[in-house]
Amino acid sequence: MSMLTPPGMGGKYRITGDKYPRMRRPRRRGRLVLGVVASVAALSLVGWGTLQLIDVFTGGGDEASAVGSKGDCTTKADASPSASTAALAKPGQITVNVLNATARGGLAKKTADELKKRGFKIGDVGNATATYDKKVKGTGVLLGPSSALKTSLPVLATQLASAETRTDTRKGTEVDLIIGTGFKSLTSKASADKALAALSAPEPTATASKKSC
Repeated sequence: MSMLTPPGMGGKYRITGDKYPRMRRPRRRGRLVLGVVASVAALSLVGWGTLQLIDVFTGGGDEASAVGSKGDCTTKADASPSASTAALAKPGQITVNVLNATARGGLAKKTADELKKRGFKIGDVGNATATYDKKVKGTGVLLGPSSALKTSLPVLATQLASAETRTDTRKGTEVDLIIGTGFKSLTSKASADKALAALSAPEPTATASKKSC
């Protein structure tokens, strides 16, 4: 058997000439394919895991926003009367003391008569006390207990819009209209009635009602 005869050929085949075939190992195509598939699978798992982490930190992405849009409901607001408006007193429930703090005589009685025509109850009519006499430079001062700030005084203020509102520590519900040196007359009845209607009108407040989805 020749030195060039491959082992196992039993000398049956003989290589002659200057060239002879090289013996190569068979390519392992199966292992290569498996390696590629495994790499692709690993990359897919890594990508899927990354997407899951993104969803966790972003709140679910588009899916979460889609769910949120379905769950959002529109709340309709119903108008209801304001509690402060409901507490206002009517002119017939208000007793007004009309006091003159000026040097002009007859103003207290004339003003009291006009207020009576407009539905107010009249209490004392006369000159203002020394605390206010000749000391009210504006049109007037509306004076009453602190409880009247949201009940009687706003209603009386519609009759003398430019008057100053004050409170004291008196007991009871009566209020004072102290006429000042700048006083000429009460607000016109038409304007006073308009202001009183606007004051008494219920102010709509937003309250939650049924939700429409």
